[in-house]
Amino acid sequence: MTSPRPYDVLIVGAGVVGLGHAVHALARGARVAVVERNPRAIGASVRNFGHGCVTGQAGDALRYAMAARRDWLRLSKEAGFWIRDAGTVVVARADDEYEVLEDFHAERGDDVVLLDAAAVRGRVPVAGDVVGGAWLPLDLRVDAREAVGSIAAWLAGRGVDFHWSTSVHGVEGDTVRTSRGALRAADVVVAVGHDVDRLYPEVAAGHEVLRCALHMLELDDPAHTTVDPAVLTGWSLLRYDGFAVSPALERVRERLASADPAGVEAGLNLMFTQRPTGEIVFGDTHDYADAIPPFRAEQRDELLLSHARRLFGSDALRIRARWRGVYASAPQPFLIETPTPGVHVVSVTAGIGMTTAFGLAEHVVENLPTP
Repeated sequence: MTSPRPYDVLIVGAGVVGLGHAVHALARGARVAVVERNPRAIGASVRNFGHGCVTGQAGDALRYAMAARRDWLRLSKEAGFWIRDAGTVVVARADDEYEVLEDFHAERGDDVVLLDAAAVRGRVPVAGDVVGGAWLPLDLRVDAREAVGSIAAWLAGRGVDFHWSTSVHGVEGDTVRTSRGALRAADVVVAVGHDVDRLYPEVAAGHEVLRCALHMLELDDPAHTTVDPAVLTGWSLLRYDGFAVSPALERVRERLASADPAGVEAGLNLMFTQRPTGEIVFGDTHDYADAIPPFRAEQRDELLLSHARRLFGSDALRIRARWRGVYASAPQPFLIETPTPGVHVVSVTAGIGMTTAFGLAEHVVENLPTP
């Protein structure tokens, strides 16, 4: 039996994109529900670096990231989770990498603060050749494993209904069919990340959505120190669109491809953050497919460890945990579709969900007709 229409906005998915929509729908005075197939968020939103990589974005992603930065800072106070407004240090280990950062500084001004080698070493514990770097003061860090759950609890305390351990089988008009019965809402936001094809295969196919699998490691901190900023390297310059302003980026790409073809083949983004309990979250590699095989390739972890040993200057690294993250990937960084009236399919398809989700959600919610 179909329930009466109790909700203005019903969100499918309790990851950071879904929660972002709940935050902004609630702020508009909507009656909001979130339906999540798991007992808590366990997907890409809690398997990442917790890095708000604001400055490295461009275009819509930069606009969404700046709005999300505001929301992260506000929600950390209201929902009570740990945050570090300490920016990012980009470590340049070759002259062409530093040239990219010089061009980036010329484009962005005070949002990119150039550092000499001594200043880089004074801020972050890295070994080996360092020619300089840059500090990106707008970037943020959270502990993803804590923050996402804290936001859900904060929303629940403000009247958002959460239907945990509840699968959605389909959406027909204003009715959402779930494993626990039907729910109704004026607007439905489907924010299921890489599983768009499970409910809307034609939307996924139209946007060429694939699954991207990441290998990630958690290490004991080899330097036994506090690392407040996130840390990126020259490999990261190839991953974020903002750095494409530099003509030197192609030289970085060619040099890395020649020196380390295995890293290029693995889609390496050599970076790390530190959790509040001291462990280092280190990664990552990228493999793309329509379905992710269940068999983890050990050479991916070996590749990460070899780079970690060089970056930290230590052969004695203790691995505390290994895991695979999976996110949606597509030629365009954002998927926003309305396949039927009142149903809105939304996904971040570029691996920057923690960075942009709240800004993207604000944009989507502002264009909903309800409440």
